[in-house]
Amino acid sequence: MDGWQFGPAQELRREFILDDTNLGPIYWYRPGKSAAVVLSVDDIFPGTSQSVYEGGGDLEKGALGRLLWLLERHPQLQLTLFVTPDWRRMSPVANRFWRHVPWLRDRVYLASVLPKGKMDLRNHPEFVAFLNAMPRTEIALHGLHHINRGHSVSDEFQNQDRATCASMLAEAMRIFEESGLRHVRGLQPPGWNCRLALQQACRDVGIEWVASARDVRTPVSKDAKTAMSGLSGVSMLFPERIAPNLLHVSTNFQATSAPERAFDILDAGGILSIKAHITKNVPGHMHLDGVDDLYMNYLDRLFDDIEQRYGDAVDWTTLGRLATSLSASSPTLATEKANIQPVAYRAAAEDRLGKFIHQTGNGSWGPQNAHTKSRASTGYSKRTSP
Repeated sequence: MDGWQFGPAQELRREFILDDTNLGPIYWYRPGKSAAVVLSVDDIFPGTSQSVYEGGGDLEKGALGRLLWLLERHPQLQLTLFVTPDWRRMSPVANRFWRHVPWLRDRVYLASVLPKGKMDLRNHPEFVAFLNAMPRTEIALHGLHHINRGHSVSDEFQNQDRATCASMLAEAMRIFEESGLRHVRGLQPPGWNCRLALQQACRDVGIEWVASARDVRTPVSKDAKTAMSGLSGVSMLFPERIAPNLLHVSTNFQATSAPERAFDILDAGGILSIKAHITKNVPGHMHLDGVDDLYMNYLDRLFDDIEQRYGDAVDWTTLGRLATSLSASSPTLATEKANIQPVAYRAAAEDRLGKFIHQTGNGSWGPQNAHTKSRASTGYSKRTSP
C-alpha cells in the first residue's frame, strides 16, 4: 500500500499524523449550545416487504414512513440515513454447511447472498428520489454490499488491506453519484469495526467522518471511553479526531437505553447519538433498536422531554453537519452529478411525501394511534423541567 499515493497531499497527511497534538476529543464547538442530539438509522436499501425483508423500499408505507412521522412530530429533528449502495446480505447469521469446514469457511460466504446488482441503487430510481425528497435528512455510506466472507458475516471491512478498502469505498461513492443520490462524506462501517486500514482508506478517498463505536452500557461521564462495539477507547460523549481529517462520533443511546441516560449525556455537554436499524426482524436475528411503532413512540416521548427540559440550549443536528462545523476547511460535498435525477421521479417522490405528511397531520398513521400504548409498554412517564 505504501506505493499507492495520489500526490504530495498524502505525504503531508502521513507526516502530520506523527504529531498527535491535533487529535483527541473536541469538547464543544458551537456558541449558545450546551449539547447536541443526532439520530442515525442503519441498513437502508431498496428491499421491500415482498423481498427477503424491507429495508426502506416500501417508502412511506414502510419503515421510512415511521421516520417521516417522527420528523413531522418534531420539526427541529434532523436525520442521518446510512445507505448501502448495493445490498447483498440476506441474513447476518452464518448458516451454510461450509461454516464447519476449516480453511474453506474463511473464504466463502457463510450466509445466503443476493446477486450483485439486484439492490444496486442505480436500478431503483424511485427509491433514490424518495430519499432525496425526505425533509431534514442526509445520506451517508454504510459499506458497499454489507457482506463478508467468513463467520463475521456483516463485518464488510474485516481483513482487507488499505488499497482494497479504498477501492470498495470508491465504488460505493460512484454508485451513489451515478444513481443521483445526494450524500455527505461520512461512513458507518457495517459490523461497526473501523480498523486502521479502513481509517487510512477513508482519508484516501475523501471520507471526512466515521461513526464506528457503539457503547450504550458504560456509565456517563465526560471522560467516558467506549468499550462495547467497534472502536474502543474513543470518547463516548464527544466528537474525536482519530486521524488527520477524520472525525469520529460514537453511538451512545438506543431503544434499550433509559431516558435518564439521555439526560445525563446532555447534562454533561455531550452528543446524544441515537441509533436505530431500519428493520426490526431479519432472518436469524432481531434488532433491539429496529424501527417499529414502539421505538418511534419512545423517541417521540423522549424528544418531547428534551425540548421541555433544555429548550434552545440543545443543537438538533446531523452527523454530517456536526462534522462540517468542526472542520477547519470547507465541507466536502458530493459532486454535482449526485444532484441529478430524472425529473419525473423527483416530482413523483415530492408529491408522495407531500400527501403523506398531510395525511399524518390528520392522525391517519399507525404510531399516533399507538401512542398511549407505547407509554404503558415502556413505563416512560412524562418528566417535568428541572
